[in-house]
Amino acid sequence: MADLEAVLDEAGLTNPRVREFVKEYAELTGAEHVEVVNASDDARLLEEAVAAGELQRAGEGRFYSRSYYKDTARSEERTIVATSDESDRGVYNNWRPASEMKPMLHDRMRGASEGRTMYVIPYLMSPPGNPLEPWAAGVELTDTRTVVLHMIRMARVGVQFVNGLEDPDSFVRAVHVTGDLENLGQGTPDDQRYFVTVADERTILHFGSSYGGNALLGKIAHGLRQGAYDGWASRKFLAEQYMLIGIHDKETGKTWHVCGGFPSASGKTNLAMMAPPDALGDRYHVTFYGDDIAWLWVDEESGRLMGMNPEYGVFGVAKDTNEVTNPNALASIREGSQAIFTNVAHNPTTGEVWWEGKTPKPPTDVKGWLDWTGAPLADRKDNDTAAWAHPNSRFTTTLANVPNIAPDYDVPTGVPIDAIIFGGRTRDREPLIRAITDLAEGVYDGLTLGAEATFAAEGVDGQLRYDPMSNRPFMAYGEGDYARHYLDVVGAATEQPIFAHVNWFQKDPDDGHFLWPGYSDNLRPLLWLLQLKNGEVQGRRTAVGIIPTEEELDLAGMDVPAADLERILTIDKERWQQEMGFREEHLSQFDRMPGEIWEAHRRVAAALDAEA
Repeated sequence: MADLEAVLDEAGLTNPRVREFVKEYAELTGAEHVEVVNASDDARLLEEAVAAGELQRAGEGRFYSRSYYKDTARSEERTIVATSDESDRGVYNNWRPASEMKPMLHDRMRGASEGRTMYVIPYLMSPPGNPLEPWAAGVELTDTRTVVLHMIRMARVGVQFVNGLEDPDSFVRAVHVTGDLENLGQGTPDDQRYFVTVADERTILHFGSSYGGNALLGKIAHGLRQGAYDGWASRKFLAEQYMLIGIHDKETGKTWHVCGGFPSASGKTNLAMMAPPDALGDRYHVTFYGDDIAWLWVDEESGRLMGMNPEYGVFGVAKDTNEVTNPNALASIREGSQAIFTNVAHNPTTGEVWWEGKTPKPPTDVKGWLDWTGAPLADRKDNDTAAWAHPNSRFTTTLANVPNIAPDYDVPTGVPIDAIIFGGRTRDREPLIRAITDLAEGVYDGLTLGAEATFAAEGVDGQLRYDPMSNRPFMAYGEGDYARHYLDVVGAATEQPIFAHVNWFQKDPDDGHFLWPGYSDNLRPLLWLLQLKNGEVQGRRTAVGIIPTEEELDLAGMDVPAADLERILTIDKERWQQEMGFREEHLSQFDRMPGEIWEAHRRVAAALDAEA
């Protein structure tokens, strides 16, 4: 290896603790070279990646990558939260002792980067100057150039974010070693992959992948798992898998801010990037802050609950992204955006990309097209219906590329949070929207958030796969402690946000059509929610929340059949009473669940019984 001290000096990396960290893992992994990265290196690194065959061009100013075919998604069963205190064990966090996991990861990483370059990525998971900046700085070490390029899009990258730390030791140490992807035994009993957050040491050790959240350590490992642990340990903030949007009323000049959690395939990204329906576009404008993570805290001066997106980019699922579902997402990955596509179908000759749902039908002329594995589509047999793109194929682009990006998305202060919403994909039971004005009942509702799973095959028809706060895969400590911390943080706000549960996916039980058109029209129930918070509408009280009346919803320009509208604004009491039994069983798994949550459960159950 070249003289490491000289390399770090030349890069202007002055933080002594960061330098020690780099030296330790350069020696452990056996990296041949070390390179410190700043955002300004992006253009050069792109050209190097193309020259090395790691990226291909996908039109002007766009790029394409293909991952190893067994390395295409997060691997939750291999993802561990480790600490030195077993009381941090939860139901979902796969807790293991740090004393066991750190040596195991070090053994796997030892010598695994021989002959490769170790890239040093100093990053910040917050706007500079944000009140949570003390928990936002990190340094990722990676042996994969495409990971660097994704991180430059997903985080603020540069040595300035770690050189000026008040405490030079207060950065997250994040180490990513790819490993020999073809010989890791993915999905077998001999699987060598481990993705470990040593939360009480603020250290992230990931081995055995070069894809997504397994490799972009500022994103999920820091932005959610480590962030959640830090927020709890400091008693300062929440790190949630929430989208964050602004709704601006041009008539009054007021802007409202809404954040919320949605389990996978429940429409979170489309909601975050939505444009108003044509009939409301003259009055309202929706601005985008983020589609995946929000950090929430109470501002000490104003007493308001504040929020910000710690990320700097979008790592979006390509499948079903099109001009109807999400025109803003398509615009954010236009030519010239420097976006990177992963595991979509690609035509190297023309630079085009395609995925299922991008257009109603795939291109008819398959000449030159390759599927996500690199196989020529022209060689397929006529009856081969395999997908062209991987279902978890992605696009990576910066926030600044999103057409409706909020003008204040990068301000240090964050934005005040007016509403927190949850939404899962359910065909019945959940109405279009139900508002909750009590904090404990709102948190209780988030803890029992779920979406439909394939439980019917097991004889439990209608049971949801619960995903508390949409944070199930990212829990960093015990769920009861999490509920207590959520109540304490939000409860400290002088102006409480309104909570709500939304559901765009109710279906007609006879013919299966969706009762609500969704997409841009999802703004309408959110406007009602904000009007309810402002005292402009009253709604109809039910045991499980306040529901709009038909007259209160702004349906201008819509043609929803009366029977469909009535159904999505109605509570199915029998279905809900069944749901309460499932909820009690779900919550009973968790140690130290606050009494306020159980009291909220009993209140809702009693109200349902009284209505019945």
